[in-house]
Amino acid sequence: MPNFIKVASASDLKPGENKVVEVDGEQVALFNVDGEFFAIGNTCLHKGGPLGEGYLEGDTVTCPWHGWRYNVKTGTNAMMPTAKVPNYKVKVEGNDVFVALD
Repeated sequence: MPNFIKVASASDLKPGENKVVEVDGEQVALFNVDGEFFAIGNTCLHKGGPLGEGYLEGDTVTCPWHGWRYNVKTGTNAMMPTAKVPNYKVKVEGNDVFVALD
């Protein structure tokens, strides 16, 4: 059973916004895509850039360091489908957003 940790309030992120949150000591990138929340690993596979500080367009985040792009729903790299950052389970209860690493 996944261990969900509260990471934010839904009102903290408007649609199209993202931020870095911490879950059990691990940095996770949290995204609001049209009112639905998604979480992926915060570290870009290219040079370790912070994906949670990237530019979100639709369901794709662009790393702020060198422009690598990832689908925030799956963690898959847009140019190399075999390259993938972890994606995590997210649930919203009321105004609370929870993420589970397992």
